[in-house]
Amino acid sequence: MIIRPFKDSDTETVAALWREVFPNNPPWNVPEKDIQKKLEVQRELFIVSEINSTIIGTAMAGYDGHRGWVYYVAVSPKYRRKGIGDSLMRRVEDELIKMGCTKLNLQVRASNKDVIEFYEKLGYNVENHVSMGKLLINPDKR
Repeated sequence: MIIRPFKDSDTETVAALWREVFPNNPPWNVPEKDIQKKLEVQRELFIVSEINSTIIGTAMAGYDGHRGWVYYVAVSPKYRRKGIGDSLMRRVEDELIKMGCTKLNLQVRASNKDVIEFYEKLGYNVENHVSMGKLLINPDKR
């Protein structure tokens, strides 16, 4: 397995992976649009893992100078529990540390116990915060 930066030619494969791994994403999370937006900002924090030239995982991160965030950590179901997610997260953490990031945040649906366990094993803690959001753009006009 190798971990490398995302390439434009990965778009179709990554979008399909995200649709498979995140079937309940909200309608405004359109993979192709999310990919294009990410490529405009900190492209180097968008990575993929592959085996035999087949993309099997992704991680997308950002750093605003205060905190880092990670999104779209996805591993193809048939490759789970093989250390791929761990490797992707270590790479994201390493890249953020190089940028001076002191804390990495992420969000997980409260009902997704398996994913919460995954992150806890990597040293992440459930924090007592309320997650709030506001749509700034109508998803249909995005």
